[in-house]
Amino acid sequence: MDKVFKALADPGRRRLLDLLHQENGQTLTALCEHMDMTRQAVTQHLQQLEEANLVAIVWQGREKLHYLNPVPLHEIYERWIEKFERSRLGALRDLKKRLEGDEDDKT
Repeated sequence: MDKVFKALADPGRRRLLDLLHQENGQTLTALCEHMDMTRQAVTQHLQQLEEANLVAIVWQGREKLHYLNPVPLHEIYERWIEKFERSRLGALRDLKKRLEGDEDDKT
């Protein structure tokens, strides 16, 4: 689980996961088009995501396709997030908004 948290700590890697969430099964070239970094940097980030088991690789002929693997994220959710009841979190969010005067903000 430490590798997952380390992988998620970087905004570039989170961006890659977002891109794969939008369209799963992308090539390195396709992913690079949306990233503001070198191809080598994207490759290194994908390798770290693969080591954390957040990205799975499937070869189709000569193409290497990258797929999002949501299982480690679900495991984090079950261990660290789910135990907090949604109603309690909603009440805390509403209280925070009232205290900060942001009642119209829907975030």
